[in-house]
Amino acid sequence: MQIWVDADACPVVIKDILYRASQRWQRSLTLVANQMLRTPPSPFIRAVQVPRGFDVADDYIVQHAAAGHLVITGDIPLASLVLAKGALVLNPRGERYTLDTIGERLALRDMMDELRGMGIDTGGPSAFSPSDRRAFGNALDQLMMTWSRTGT
Repeated sequence: MQIWVDADACPVVIKDILYRASQRWQRSLTLVANQMLRTPPSPFIRAVQVPRGFDVADDYIVQHAAAGHLVITGDIPLASLVLAKGALVLNPRGERYTLDTIGERLALRDMMDELRGMGIDTGGPSAFSPSDRRAFGNALDQLMMTWSRTGT
């Protein structure tokens, strides 16, 4: 089992949760970003720095993620691509994306982009909160316990 993190936009508090989970569950964790990342010393944790550029980190994750892997990202198009490969996807707020829900999320994202393109202020996501952190931790623990029971 491999965990991939779209690390450029991932909140530090979520990375910290992932570091601890990787150690506790002894699962491989790879953070992918276009900048150098510091990670705790661990045989389970590594960071990959990709060149700067549009979707370079996303492309790396899509290329390397496989069925049964977990991808942590808030990027809806990336989520769609790795779901198609059979990966599991969890966003930093603890919401799990699935093949059943990703189409609606893509459509909503496209509509919001269109509205912003017309000059309409659509606001943005709410500030990351302690309840988001708890939701992520709970969702991650649930997935880890499932993997532990199934042996994958």
